[in-house]
Amino acid sequence: MSDTVLVTDHGDWREITLNRPDRLNSFNEEMHLALRAALTEARDGGARAILLTGAGRGFCAGQDLGDRDPSKMDGPPDLGHTVRTFYAPLVRLIRDMRLPVICAVNGVAAGAGVSLALACDIVLAAESGKFIQAFSKVGLVPDTGGSWHLPRLLGEARAKALAMTAEPLPAQTAADWGLIWRTCPDDQLMAEARALTTKLASGPTLGLGLTKHCIQAAATNTLSDQLDLEADAIKTCGESADYAEGVSAFLSKRQPEFKGR
Repeated sequence: MSDTVLVTDHGDWREITLNRPDRLNSFNEEMHLALRAALTEARDGGARAILLTGAGRGFCAGQDLGDRDPSKMDGPPDLGHTVRTFYAPLVRLIRDMRLPVICAVNGVAAGAGVSLALACDIVLAAESGKFIQAFSKVGLVPDTGGSWHLPRLLGEARAKALAMTAEPLPAQTAADWGLIWRTCPDDQLMAEARALTTKLASGPTLGLGLTKHCIQAAATNTLSDQLDLEADAIKTCGESADYAEGVSAFLSKRQPEFKGR
């Protein structure tokens, strides 16, 4: 696998690290393909949770603009092709996974780096971190799902202001506004993120995956459709070994041992 992405196997879960620290982990095509391969292998290899983070002093600065510099090309780049070929499939992969994907934002997240973090299920950030909608600085619009996630998480007014001004949003404000789950002291971020991922990976991951699916579907479902989806999900959970174990452990006053099935 390309060294632009590092993977650590923790047994039940995988830690995936974007590894272009000299470029603030900005995306080139090699890192795109490596990250997609790492996520797919984790999903297909039996991982019950994934932790995504970045190497060095930042999480991800979005697209490496050196790879999309019009002055070095015969004509303007087809950025729509870039989004459809690389960024959109990445967001769909993360959102469609029936397992928890946690993101630890260790410093700055900018442009598509913010959107990538928001595609994950639970986002923790270092207190020194910042979220920057950098697209307008180069005449672009939020991509990688950014224009979808921002208004749903923050409302239209804040989403438009952040996207149009590109003002940095401090991590604590992002948490206070509901953009992310919470912040951590910089020197405790990875310990807390790993502890959370370990906890989720040992939990009832069949039910957690279905919880993720139901909550995501609620953004576009009617209440009636959502009630039907919940009934289908509950039926699946009720037939699972995890549910039987959870009930048995509750009645026996012991800790459950979930297997994710």
